[in-house]
Amino acid sequence: MFDEVNSNVDFPALEKRVIQLWRERDVFRRSVDRPAPRGDWVFYEGPPTANGKPGIHHVIARAFKDLFPRFKTMQGYRVGRKGGWDTHGLPVEIAIEKRLGFTNKGQIDEYGIAEFNALCRADVFSNIQDWNAMTERIGFWIDLADPYITYTNEYIESCWWIMKDLFDRGLLVEDYKTTWHSPSSNTTLASHEVSLGYQEDVEDPSIYPKFPAILGDLVARGVVAADETRPVSFLAWTTTPWTLPSNMGLAVAPDADYVLMEKAGERVILAEASRERYAAELEGYMTVGGMKGVELV
Repeated sequence: MFDEVNSNVDFPALEKRVIQLWRERDVFRRSVDRPAPRGDWVFYEGPPTANGKPGIHHVIARAFKDLFPRFKTMQGYRVGRKGGWDTHGLPVEIAIEKRLGFTNKGQIDEYGIAEFNALCRADVFSNIQDWNAMTERIGFWIDLADPYITYTNEYIESCWWIMKDLFDRGLLVEDYKTTWHSPSSNTTLASHEVSLGYQEDVEDPSIYPKFPAILGDLVARGVVAADETRPVSFLAWTTTPWTLPSNMGLAVAPDADYVLMEKAGERVILAEASRERYAAELEGYMTVGGMKGVELV
C-alpha cells in the first residue's frame, strides 16, 4: 500500500519523515557496510569550527561535501565519511578573552596559560547540539560518532608528521608574504578571523618615516651648502607602515615647494604645504632653506 498523496504538500514534514526512516533503519551505516567491489574511497571532512554557530553558508558547504561521497558510493566504493571538528585557533581564544574582559596577551600570562586553555577546551563544543541537529536536518551523511578533533595530541602529532615528511622530501621552502596581523594577539590572522572585527572603525595614527638622503647629491643640487656635514633626511608621511620594507623610492611633485627644517642639528626636508598641517609634530623645527620638487629628483 502507498500513502495517499495530499495536494497540499508539506515538504519540511516529508523531509523529516525521510530522516526518521533513515534513523530507524540505520540507512547511513548500512550504506557504508554494504559490499564495495571497488574498495575504499577515503573522505575526511574539512572541519567547521566547533565553537561557532552553524549558518546558511555551512548548509551550502555541507551539501557539496555530501554530494561526492554519495556519488562514489553509487559507483561501488566504500566511503566512511569521517567527520571532524576544528577546535583550536584564534576564534576560540577571542571568545574566552571577551568573557574574561582581556584585551592583550599579557593578561593571559597573568591568568595562567594552562587555566586559559582549560576554559577554551571547555567552551569549544558549546554549540555542538546545534551542529548535530543541522547536519541531520539537511540529510548530510557523515560519521559524527567517531570524529577527528584538532586539539587532540593524535591529530597534532599527525600534522607534525606530515610536515616532517614533506621537509624530508625537500618539498618545503621558506619565504615571506604580507599577512594581516593582530597586535593584541601577536599573531597572523586568517581571512575568516579578519572578518570577526578587523573592519571596525579605529583611530589609525599616521607615521612619518625619515629616509636618509645622500648628502653629496644635495650638495650637487645646491640644496645644502658645500661644507655641510650634518645628515639630512626626507620626511615622508604614510598610513601603511607595513609597506615600508618594499619601498623602492620617494615621489615629489616637481612644481611643489619643499623646505629644509632643522632642530637640534637634525635636518629634514618636507613639503611646504605640510608644515601647518603637522605643526604639532614639527614643534621646535626652524626653516633654514627651500627648494622646488624638481631640484630633488
